[in-house]
Amino acid sequence: MKKAKLLLSVALLAGTLASAQTLVAVNGKAITTDEVDGELMRATQGRFNQLPTQQQAAFRKQVLQQLIGKELIFEDAKRNGVLQSKEYKEEYKKLEARMKKELTVQVWQKKLLDSIKIPEKKLKEYYSQNKEEFNEPETVHARHILVESEDAAKKIIAQLKPLSGEKLKTKFIELAKKESTGPSGPKGGDLGYFAQGQMVPAFNDKVFSMKKGSVTLQPVKTQFGYHVIYLEDKKPSLRRKYDEVKAFIEQRLKMEKFKDVMKEKMDALQKKAVIK
Repeated sequence: MKKAKLLLSVALLAGTLASAQTLVAVNGKAITTDEVDGELMRATQGRFNQLPTQQQAAFRKQVLQQLIGKELIFEDAKRNGVLQSKEYKEEYKKLEARMKKELTVQVWQKKLLDSIKIPEKKLKEYYSQNKEEFNEPETVHARHILVESEDAAKKIIAQLKPLSGEKLKTKFIELAKKESTGPSGPKGGDLGYFAQGQMVPAFNDKVFSMKKGSVTLQPVKTQFGYHVIYLEDKKPSLRRKYDEVKAFIEQRLKMEKFKDVMKEKMDALQKKAVIK
């Protein structure tokens, strides 16, 4: 267990970099970024990336701990003969029977969905009539240094204020790694790109009023502490082109048509069936 906790700390410190496939190994069993991301998406119904960055970090840590716990329990259960017990085998058979039916239904529905074709004309028509749906909001790419006191934040700002350009960015990253108490500290305070409303109000209002390549000259206070913010990039709002959203439109229209086709199929099957 101590080994697992140590590995967990190292993984969280390093962050979820794209190149890091394995986050931790529990008694030789790897827990990967894909497993964690899958659990996060299921738990949030696919809306994980819409959560505030600070909340994402805490949620990711919680899910990773849960997966480690499950792996430890599974290993202990195997050692204690749970997989060979009568109760386990009976429950497994019940689950297998349920899953067989569920999987059969899923494959049947997928084949029906795949058989539906939407003409190109209909796709372009939808895009033309619903262009506002493909508007993307303004986004910013920011870094921040989170500290507990206003004085600590002001001292950091004093070191950054005389700098500009790449020197400012380099120094900010250096100080973030050294001083920031936030989960993004080891990554140079990098918060990535985010849109309006994804950060807490005080942070959100300040960062969207900044100019690219600038740093806050006064600490920004939130419930998490005091922030020094560096605005790395800003992207204006835009409308996605038809070719970029064609696949999305096609899937949406196919799903809409699928409901009608599915109803027709079910009505026909019920007429043939004997239901008492």
